[in-house]
Amino acid sequence: MLTVEATWVWDFWLADDGDRFHAFFLHAPTSLGSEERRHRAARIGHAVSLDLTEWDVLPERPIDVGSRGDFDETATWTGSIVRGDDGLWRMFYTGSRFLEPEPAVANIEAIGVAVSADLHTWVKRPGPVTSADGRWYETWGTSTWKEEAWRDPWVFRDPSGAGWHMLVTARANHGAVDDRGVLGHAFSADLETWEVRPPLTQPGSGFAHLEVPQVAEIDGRWVLLFSCIGSAMTADYTAAFPDAGTWVVTIDDPTRPIDLSYARPLTAESRYSGRVVQERDGSWEFLAFQNTSAGSPFVGGIADPVAFTLDADGQPVLADSGGHSQPQLQTSRTPQVRTGEQRHAQPAPHVSKDGYKREGES
Repeated sequence: MLTVEATWVWDFWLADDGDRFHAFFLHAPTSLGSEERRHRAARIGHAVSLDLTEWDVLPERPIDVGSRGDFDETATWTGSIVRGDDGLWRMFYTGSRFLEPEPAVANIEAIGVAVSADLHTWVKRPGPVTSADGRWYETWGTSTWKEEAWRDPWVFRDPSGAGWHMLVTARANHGAVDDRGVLGHAFSADLETWEVRPPLTQPGSGFAHLEVPQVAEIDGRWVLLFSCIGSAMTADYTAAFPDAGTWVVTIDDPTRPIDLSYARPLTAESRYSGRVVQERDGSWEFLAFQNTSAGSPFVGGIADPVAFTLDADGQPVLADSGGHSQPQLQTSRTPQVRTGEQRHAQPAPHVSKDGYKREGES
């Protein structure tokens, strides 16, 4: 488990240099008093591991906040890392600029990039490289929402090998305020110049935002993960899924429109911002940070990995503590949530004490 003394640790992203796994994570000191203050104070940390369980936290700070007036002047938030054809590692990260002093939470988010030859020494490039485009996305002041959402970039190579895509936590410029969450989308031929494009999902899917998105091709099928808790969902979705954290859905193509009506919770709220990562033997692991849950304070820290696979029907499953796979909620069958009087047809899955949802457990 990855923890830091006297420090809250939460969102994270991973890179594999062939010898060690690198975790880059958000952190803030518990001396702030209230965990609600951590977002404004967030910085990026770095740790390395051979097995995704035992971590060595490094003293370095990969990047720092920008100068006054920069897009990242207040905080540096969640990102992702890819290695380009030139051999350089690129960290795409969220820059946040808060508009007023505490306790105000209004902020504008945009995406920056830093480059490295070794995953240790990073140089920020001029930014932002992408930001919310008002043609499709909500921008600050156009609704009553608390922020201009454009964060948590997930960058991946086009399946054809030609170009790169960026998925972003964003909000559409139309629809009910609590139902505008979409997957923002941008494209680049070379990782240098980016074109913001329309979202890959539509508003009205039940979410105010889809945080920390990730796509991965596992056993020939694409899987999308994102995170959203009940307080950031519509009333219908909150009633149907009252204890949700990380969500999952299998998809046909991560570069084309995606139907979120098939998405189901993979974890409870206590396990958030889940990621999958491939082991050297080709197997996949799931990691998430320890979030708050009903009646308990925020915990922080990245939990130990859990095996993540697809079952015989191609549906995501997590292994239990004994190593036996248990199927999750359906993710590509008949949608379970409808508006109005209709509700999900299946009972919610059992939630284990560790925060992972598993059907079939008593």
